[in-house]
Amino acid sequence: MQGGAISERSKEPIQPIPISFDYDAAKIELGKNLFFEPRLSKSGWITCNSCHNLSTGGVDNLPTSIGHKWIFGPINSPTVLNAKFNLAQFWDGRAKDLKEQAKGPIANPMEMASNHELVVGVLQSIPAYVQWFKEVYKDEKITIDNVTDAIAAFEETLTTPNSRFDAWLNGYNDKISESERQGYDLFKDKGCIICHNGIGAGGTSFQKFGVAKPYDKDTQTLGRYNVTKEEKDKYAFKVPLLRNIELTAPYFHDASAWSLSEAVKIMAEYQLGGTFTED
Repeated sequence: MQGGAISERSKEPIQPIPISFDYDAAKIELGKNLFFEPRLSKSGWITCNSCHNLSTGGVDNLPTSIGHKWIFGPINSPTVLNAKFNLAQFWDGRAKDLKEQAKGPIANPMEMASNHELVVGVLQSIPAYVQWFKEVYKDEKITIDNVTDAIAAFEETLTTPNSRFDAWLNGYNDKISESERQGYDLFKDKGCIICHNGIGAGGTSFQKFGVAKPYDKDTQTLGRYNVTKEEKDKYAFKVPLLRNIELTAPYFHDASAWSLSEAVKIMAEYQLGGTFTED
């Protein structure tokens, strides 16, 4: 490790994932159980982990997720890993944080297809949960706010620090190869870094898909416009995180790319207005 490298890289547009954070162990353990709890769904089969599988990079590796009665959803499920670093949740940013996001799928008829009142009733009928919530939230009754607060507390722990790239950012020069370093330099030089920055290498802004060239592969999903109703936000989406990107195919809101090389070509054509060589 070299001191000069640390000082220089502290100004990089991508920063290391923090290693430590404040947490409530009891709340996190409750949230973990709820994350894997199928009784939050109408069928008793679907969990948060169904679409955000922690064994496969926090996604299900499907173009769109399978919900209630085997219905396929309208959009690709983003990873839950490092989601705490997003400026908002969902592709269109309709949820301000993880707690608000967790309320959505439970009551979505295409996902878990339950409702908040039913979920609270189910949990209240299970003595172990009644006791658990009492211990975590003191004398409060089980509420949907407490349910999603616990889930969010668990999801906030799903970060992936100590990558080789983070070690390099922290001054350990030998942690990435020369070709990887050159790739990062190109990533910055070509303008990818304009959108993919911050701790998560993304998730810090909403950007129009199809800046240099109209993107007409998917005309059904309007993105941020669904929230703001402003014309400028049509086809604007939250920039996805690039952390652990090798695990989270297919890529983009419409799952139109199954490999990183294909995704890079699409970005070059539609966002940057150019092409990249195979090298």
